[in-house]
Amino acid sequence: MNDSTTQQFLVVANDEEQYSLWDADRPVPLGWHGQGFQGTKDECLAHIDRVWTDMRPRSVRLAAAG
Repeated sequence: MNDSTTQQFLVVANDEEQYSLWDADRPVPLGWHGQGFQGTKDECLAHIDRVWTDMRPRSVRLAAAG
């Protein structure tokens, strides 16, 4: 098992623009898409904190916008 400070993760998102981490050594699962960011767990979580500013699913945001 990799050390948490060296293990690499990908930032992924689904069609509802909900973010998650995925082990970089594994294929991204169906329904999820790489977001072009890879790093340690802490780096990926920090990236998600910066870019995922509205946690509502995409469909809810669009419905609220009219």
